[in-house]
Amino acid sequence: MRKLTYFIACSLDGFIGDPAGDATDMFRFVDEEFLAFLTERYPETVSTPGRRALGLDHLENVRFDTVVQGRGSYDEGLKEGITSPYAHLRQYVASRSLAESPDPDVELIRVDVVGAVRALKAEEGGLDIYLCGGSQLAGELIDEIDELVIKSYPLVYGTGMPMFGSGFAVTDFALDEVRAFKNGAVVRTYSRKR
Repeated sequence: MRKLTYFIACSLDGFIGDPAGDATDMFRFVDEEFLAFLTERYPETVSTPGRRALGLDHLENVRFDTVVQGRGSYDEGLKEGITSPYAHLRQYVASRSLAESPDPDVELIRVDVVGAVRALKAEEGGLDIYLCGGSQLAGELIDEIDELVIKSYPLVYGTGMPMFGSGFAVTDFALDEVRAFKNGAVVRTYSRKR
């Protein structure tokens, strides 16, 4: 069974962006050391435009072959004219409001996102599934998330978009790994307690 991994950046106080979802303040922590870590362990989480700008298009997928993202996350790329943000992965966007996909390589999940993700997880072979965001989608999929990879940056928003944007029961995860960086960023990896 394939794992669903919520791979997310957040502030020290657990926000993935300001109240409007803007997370550009976090970009300054992706320095040389941090980028080396990402490209070694999670190269597929760098968007296709980012990979091209950094000369990383040649990198093979290591952990993930599929990405699932919410409409808000997908819209961030659309604002820049990017219709296929992760062309190196199979791409799914959960949206009840998009009538049709802006790109033939992006498949929409309009209903039953939990059922669609369960079907992706049940596929034979392949790599795992990258849950890119956002907050509401992560809340809907909390029961399907097998792993959390939380990139915490040394800043506090005070208020903003939480990691999980909907109510649910307390869910336990076990700490697997912690990696600290000179710039104050910390990456924590957790697996779901079964």
